[in-house]
Amino acid sequence: MTTARFTRTARTRTAATAAAVALGLTLTACASEEPQGAGGDSAAGGDETEISIGIPSGWDEGIAVSHLWKRILEEQGYTVETETADVGVVYTGLAGGDFDVTFDVWLPYTHASYEEKYGSQVTDLGVWYDDAKLTIAVNEDSPAQSLEDLAAMADEYGNKLVGIEAGAGLTQITQDEVVPTYGLEGMEYAISSTPAMLAELKGATDAGENIAVTLWRPHWAYDEFPIRDLEDPQGALGDAEEIHIWGAADFEERYPQLTEWLAGFTLTDEQLFSLENTMFNDPQYADDPEAAVDAWLEDNQDLLEDLGI
Repeated sequence: MTTARFTRTARTRTAATAAAVALGLTLTACASEEPQGAGGDSAAGGDETEISIGIPSGWDEGIAVSHLWKRILEEQGYTVETETADVGVVYTGLAGGDFDVTFDVWLPYTHASYEEKYGSQVTDLGVWYDDAKLTIAVNEDSPAQSLEDLAAMADEYGNKLVGIEAGAGLTQITQDEVVPTYGLEGMEYAISSTPAMLAELKGATDAGENIAVTLWRPHWAYDEFPIRDLEDPQGALGDAEEIHIWGAADFEERYPQLTEWLAGFTLTDEQLFSLENTMFNDPQYADDPEAAVDAWLEDNQDLLEDLGI
């Protein structure tokens, strides 16, 4: 899912340098209780030192979480390599031993074909997010509470539903399921692009105007803009999915400590949306995911504490 970049106005984050120093001190202090892999044959808890992460291109949540774990693991003594590729290439590489782990597997629907093909050749290491879904979002102070309301209150939204790319699955589902289910045929369904949709969302929320857009969770827009989802009582947009972590077939034997950490890893909506927003949308961290992670972790030290790192 494509990222657009806007100037951040909602808040000012801690400077990256100070955050990096604080993170380094915290992680180093915690890590001192475990044997380190730097210069040796194993990292924490007897894990192998080197690990490779396959990152599906275009999937912002997977990119963000992969860089989060890269930073954490490097501070724990691992040597981490990352490679970004098409989602199919990542899963094929994981099954074939080219990657050790990937953090972005949507189940039971989106990536079901890959699970059927490679499920016996990989290790499912757990679910870190369980509310991945397609949505119709509106500004939080607008009148509609559900998609049923939207049909009756179309005038309040300029009789317009702002969409994304014509070829997107979300666009097709909106056209084929949402519009007829809720009687939205009277609204203009403006199909354009993700950046154009986000630009309209920014413009409307900045101006205090009502707007309805097609969106999905997880997305940084939920952290950047004052928006909320409309209820979908008929389930036209489908059920929520889980985002899984997949490891190589022998992952648990090679990385017993990391297996334990990953089993306990979850992110809330607030944590994930703010991580994405910091990494992709804050100009001071443009093209510097490591600095973005440092800044985010400065405000989210409880994540490391909960994992016992």
